[in-house]
Amino acid sequence: MTAEERRNLRAFQDYVIKILDPTYILSYMSPWFKDDEVQYIRAEKNNKGTMEAASLFLKFLLELEEEGWFRGFLDALAHAGYSGLYEAIESWDFQTIERLEEYRSLLKRLQPEFKTTVNPKDILPEVSKCLISQECEEIMQVCSNKGLMAGAEKMVECFLRSDKENWPKTLKLALDKEESKFSELWTVDKGAKNIDVKVLEDDEMETSDIQIFYKEESECQNLSQNSCPSSEVSHIYTPVKPRNYQLELALPAKEGKNTIICAPTGCGKTFVSLLICEHHLKKFPQGQKGKVVFFAVQLPVYEQQKSVFSNYFERLGYKVAGVSGATSENVSVKQIVENNDIIILTPQILVNSLKNGTIPSLSVFTLMIFDECHNTGKHHPYNMIMFNYLDQKLGGSSDPLPQVIGLTASVGIGDAKSTAEAVEYICRLCASLDTSVIATVKDNLEELEGVVYKPQKFFRKVESRTTDGFKCIISQLMRETESLAKSIFDEIGTITLGISQIRNREFGTQKYEQWIVTVQKACTVFQLPDKDEESRICKALFLYTSHLRKYNDALIINEHARMKDALDYLKDFFTNVRAAGFDEIEQDLTRRFEEKLQKLESVSMDPSNENPKLKDLCFILQEEYHLNPESRTILFVKTRALVDALKKWIEENSELSFLKPGILTGRGKTNQNTGMTLPAQKCALDAFRTNGDKKILIATSVADEGIDIAECNLVILYEYVGNVIKMIQTRGRGRARGSKCFLLTSNAVVIEKEKINIYKEKMMNDSISMLQTWNEAVFKEKVLQIQIQEKVIRDSQGKVEPVPDKENKKLLCRKCKAFACYTVDIRVVEECHYTVVGDAFRKCFVSKLHPKPKSFGYFEKRAKIFCARPNCSHDWGIHVKYKIFEIPVIKIESFVVEDIATGAQKLYAKWKDFHFEKIPFDAKEMPK
Repeated sequence: MTAEERRNLRAFQDYVIKILDPTYILSYMSPWFKDDEVQYIRAEKNNKGTMEAASLFLKFLLELEEEGWFRGFLDALAHAGYSGLYEAIESWDFQTIERLEEYRSLLKRLQPEFKTTVNPKDILPEVSKCLISQECEEIMQVCSNKGLMAGAEKMVECFLRSDKENWPKTLKLALDKEESKFSELWTVDKGAKNIDVKVLEDDEMETSDIQIFYKEESECQNLSQNSCPSSEVSHIYTPVKPRNYQLELALPAKEGKNTIICAPTGCGKTFVSLLICEHHLKKFPQGQKGKVVFFAVQLPVYEQQKSVFSNYFERLGYKVAGVSGATSENVSVKQIVENNDIIILTPQILVNSLKNGTIPSLSVFTLMIFDECHNTGKHHPYNMIMFNYLDQKLGGSSDPLPQVIGLTASVGIGDAKSTAEAVEYICRLCASLDTSVIATVKDNLEELEGVVYKPQKFFRKVESRTTDGFKCIISQLMRETESLAKSIFDEIGTITLGISQIRNREFGTQKYEQWIVTVQKACTVFQLPDKDEESRICKALFLYTSHLRKYNDALIINEHARMKDALDYLKDFFTNVRAAGFDEIEQDLTRRFEEKLQKLESVSMDPSNENPKLKDLCFILQEEYHLNPESRTILFVKTRALVDALKKWIEENSELSFLKPGILTGRGKTNQNTGMTLPAQKCALDAFRTNGDKKILIATSVADEGIDIAECNLVILYEYVGNVIKMIQTRGRGRARGSKCFLLTSNAVVIEKEKINIYKEKMMNDSISMLQTWNEAVFKEKVLQIQIQEKVIRDSQGKVEPVPDKENKKLLCRKCKAFACYTVDIRVVEECHYTVVGDAFRKCFVSKLHPKPKSFGYFEKRAKIFCARPNCSHDWGIHVKYKIFEIPVIKIESFVVEDIATGAQKLYAKWKDFHFEKIPFDAKEMPK
């Protein structure tokens, strides 16, 4: 240990204190530390906290004179799992740890929402590699002893000390995998990116974000009851004979025609796509090969279809692989496409790959299959892919284009009011997919109807409570909580983040939930000069909105279930709040709730407050099971909290408890206690299919599409309605003969909307039948004219550039606000990279050799650049050799843009959002 190393350890001790829990390494330091010192450090942690214990540990450490203690300290860090801290001290380079500071700041800000929405036990297996093993054990122990909220607080505490460079991204992926609502707020990582994009950028230059379109549904496409494996696919595939209607659906596509296959939920459209795919690959002569891409929008569907295609085609000698947003970091899309015959993709992967040139054009494929193709519209990734296809088609390219197949249960008709308008809508969908054939079952309808039964539909108008004491009390609590949130901004004379629009919202609605999400998202980017004040305000606001969300949830439960269930929901929440950190704001909000608790208990126990909707639901169930004791029912409801409430109601109702309800909810998590994993969903479905005692399944929209429950003969939509596509898919769950579908609602508008959907379904079917009578050449010409018109509009919109702001502006370091450069000195290199000319900027940054130097095109990445101000060292970008020039390349998210005249400051995440006058790089400006 040299004097310099001792000085360095003192200089960087703040980093060590922030990260190290010394109790994890004390056992490795026994040769150097006395027993009483060890006990003193442990006591300091218990009495004052981890940072105080780390500070005491360093004091003892730096006083040591024995040989080898410094190497012993490094070895102890390595043994305990502090790899990031070990590397930083060994090289005396803390830049990697410093870069994590912005993630720590955001997590501190979001902590109130994290602890109410994230179940730490669910994500721990995914994030454990970013934590110390003892921390993982402690998190589980806190969860067991004090509850999930306290466990989530402990997990946040551990992340704030993590020295692992990738913990923010690992947390993001874990949240995405669990479809956690919190993932929407954890935006510091912009999502998984295509690894090929990053050859030059390496996170320092702008890349295209992957957008994975998540829905609550967990589709496990039925491959027909006896045709193909279902969601749990066997590794041994048994070939089976396709049904005649499936061959009819596949015929136009087998003839090489671009086709939309429109057939009911549950008829085995995925199996039809397997037949088409097999025929397509086998038709190529020796020496030529086909290449198929299958798109699945939802991640669970992607996983399931990848298994289905692998099991079906690998036995035939074809190679199958897939890439989704969750896996794109670890694979090369280019190599996956080149080396396989069938590629399963979430569509944004291909959008990104076409944009950055990883995939040169769609001509590399010979067949494209779009699952749920009715999504092809507006800015959906399906449409982005087809824009590329149509630009190639209409641009006169000689390169061959792939065949296009679309799969859907309903093409929809949009806002059409007449058959003529519906025909036009469907023609536009066909134009978007370049199809002129819509395949439906006509010749084998009897066989289809033997597989997919259309249930009889009934509408039931039910009554709501005439008076609602529970809602009055909770609404008062919500008004008080809103006032507390608003008062925070009154303190600093600021009305922002949507607080001022509170009066326009109604409690107990989805609209109110959306407002909460909007406020929380705005809060993540809220800034004040005083960072402590900023942190205090944001934390308080997250606490208030988290409590408002729970009250809003309780009002929705109260509206559709028992007051008792709504009150239990709130009592459970406040019990968890008490067991966790329980700061001053939480204590105040809990006190306010508990002051009203006795009144709430009283109204919820009053028999006169029974929900009349439940009486009607009980009557229908009793009547149907009296007529058919073997009935199998799916009860659809809007929210997962309602699933739990209605399950309790059935179990506690002596007239209904014989139904032994099961539940099925989506994977997405809005709080700690909801959200089902894929295996749990499968267990619930298997139990419903095979266990005769389980007569009812209570489900959210997760069961809308793609789940095979062939024996279900009763579907009840409890205040549940959607568009015509959702209606067809939901009704498709009632597949048994003699099945019925009831819509129960207190809202006459909902019944009217459902009747309109039925009318629209008929209009859609009539329109499809009309289009099927058209001459194919006429249909193709109609499609072509729409495509030409749309391309003209698209091209004209694409050419509208925002007017650049020619006023000179300052760029300040985002972390310390030190001056960096003026916009007049910024130059654009190769259309998408930004450098700064002039010697003045070079004095504002320091550079360090890049840990992963790499060459790409004309660029050679050599160093990283950081703010030169002492104690800042904020990451500004990289230093490259471009052709013969040594230039810095900066990233806009590292800076604050300040208007010179007004002093107003603004943040930008991407250069494309910053509309200043962009001057191209000119070699003549560079010094000789």
